[in-house]
Amino acid sequence: GVEKAIRSEVYAFLLGYMPFDSTRSERAELKKRKAEDYHQLKAQWEHITDSQALRFSKYRERATQIDKDVVRTDSDHPFYRGSKNKKVQKMRRILMTYAFYNFDLGYCQGMSDLLAPLLFTVRDEADTFWCFVGLMDRMERNFDFDQSGMHNQLLALGKLVQLLDPQLHAHFESQECQNFFFCFKWVLLHFKREFSFEQTLRLWESFWSCTFCEQFHLFLCVSVLQQFRHQIIESDMGTDELIVFTNSLEGKIPLDDALRNAEILCRFAGEAGQEVLTSIAPLR
Repeated sequence: GVEKAIRSEVYAFLLGYMPFDSTRSERAELKKRKAEDYHQLKAQWEHITDSQALRFSKYRERATQIDKDVVRTDSDHPFYRGSKNKKVQKMRRILMTYAFYNFDLGYCQGMSDLLAPLLFTVRDEADTFWCFVGLMDRMERNFDFDQSGMHNQLLALGKLVQLLDPQLHAHFESQECQNFFFCFKWVLLHFKREFSFEQTLRLWESFWSCTFCEQFHLFLCVSVLQQFRHQIIESDMGTDELIVFTNSLEGKIPLDDALRNAEILCRFAGEAGQEVLTSIAPLR
């Protein structure tokens, strides 16, 4: 993983906020310009009057949902604890601004989960916003209104399990749970709720910097399922049991082992694995 002291700087590169070939002075100028852009975007919703809001249903709906979500997102973490926590308000402003920046997508539940570790790491509001934009550029399809992006990824996951662990796939087939809906949360949030902040950041760094597989998170799903395959098969788990079981794995997944095995699986899958990932609609 990335050293804690330089994470905020490195994330700007990994998430496309800062160009890799930029100089220090160029980055300082870009940072200043992007901060101005952010405040202009933020002003779009901050200056909406009450009378305008009454005739702006999308604004009301998104503001209401964001207000509900930010107060309960990682509320047990010291960084976000407290009813009047200024970081929670900062998270609200970033999400509201993103809903205006990407108006077609707007805000969807789960986005606050993705933002929380970024804000914890980057701290500066404008910098965090632009890093979040870069993250959402990677993950926007997860929040398609028709869920086609999620469907495509779960379809690919099923094919990868069939390729890499036919016995486990046969079990899922016998239980008629080939839709892999029990992995939905893992894919949607890239395992954010399964690990601590520190582990989540290490995991995401491996996703963002992986040079041999653009959708490495799907191989991690296979890896985690394999870690618990004997329990799944021996307990004869069906869809309902699998949903309960996968939701119960928070804090119980050995991250290093999962990452190590995911890389082995990805390399073992080779061209056949890449064909699985390219045979479906693009995930971006």
